[in-house]
Amino acid sequence: MRNFLVLPILLSLTLLLSCSKSGTNTSSAQIKDITPKKAHNLLIVESESCIYCKQLDRDIKSDQNLQKALVGVDVNKLLYESNAKVRYRFGKEEGISQEHEVARMLGVNSFPYLFFYDQEGKIILSIPGYIEPKTFACVLDYVKENEYTKKKLQDYLKEKGCV
Repeated sequence: MRNFLVLPILLSLTLLLSCSKSGTNTSSAQIKDITPKKAHNLLIVESESCIYCKQLDRDIKSDQNLQKALVGVDVNKLLYESNAKVRYRFGKEEGISQEHEVARMLGVNSFPYLFFYDQEGKIILSIPGYIEPKTFACVLDYVKENEYTKKKLQDYLKEKGCV
């Protein structure tokens, strides 16, 4: 009878110890990094209940023209309701904070919210709300071709027939 009780206790202890070890190993790797790594970076701030965020995600995964336009762009996402840690750099502002705090720092007040930023973390363009794939692809070209240094976005979109 004693042997019968010892085995379940040993199994339980082994399970508890293995769970606690894996928990400590993953916590150090849980910091999401949205610092700029390429010349062109995109941050999409989403909300859990946002249907337009889900549509934008589907567009990115399925629209071939949009996928081509995203080549060379580092795409990152933040969830407005998340407490997860994130490493960021926007201009001189840098550090580690929670996702919702970074979104608030950026002034997010609608979803999705798109931020295009350069390698130094300077925000080039911010767009609140959903964008149709054709227009989104044109906006990506506008940023990648550095047209933002020459003309306004609306003028560029009209010239290219994107609106």
